[in-house]
Amino acid sequence: MALGSTVFKFEIDLSDVDRGVYESVSLDVARHPSESDAYLVARVLAYVLELEEGIAFSQGLKAGEEPAVWVRDLTGQLVAWIEVGTPDATRLHKASKAADRVAVYCHRGADPWLASLAGQRVHGAASIRVVLLDPAFVETLASRLERRNAWSLSVLEDTLYVEIEGESLSTTLKRVPFPGW
Repeated sequence: MALGSTVFKFEIDLSDVDRGVYESVSLDVARHPSESDAYLVARVLAYVLELEEGIAFSQGLKAGEEPAVWVRDLTGQLVAWIEVGTPDATRLHKASKAADRVAVYCHRGADPWLASLAGQRVHGAASIRVVLLDPAFVETLASRLERRNAWSLSVLEDTLYVEIEGESLSTTLKRVPFPGW
């Protein structure tokens, strides 16, 4: 018998000073059985850090052709393709042709992945935004993951602050150019 998804609930108070976004967000996030806690946390962070009207989780691992998160306008047109992890150049090429804006949130060893992208042909590569999340920070959040989560997130000058149960954690959101650009 196949295992089903596990649903995690998040109540997140967001103060993204860098973008001028201040929202309270309630999320029900399904974790696929093959998905790690760290990947789930990275998906949630990407969602909140990209928060705008029309944002949604895709079917993710169930639908391999979709990004982890996307943004659609009121007509249903794809506006933003947001990847989590280390997508290959072919996938990024497809994403950049499909959406006006592409972002990648990498939550594990980025150097080999970035090196593998250097010199690859990717449509609109110069406009792809790559954000490196500190793997240790993501693992720390993953170790604190509960079925019901209440987080307070703040972003100020590319520093992410997360408060969970009175404990404050922080990390720098390292933004790097797409390799070769």
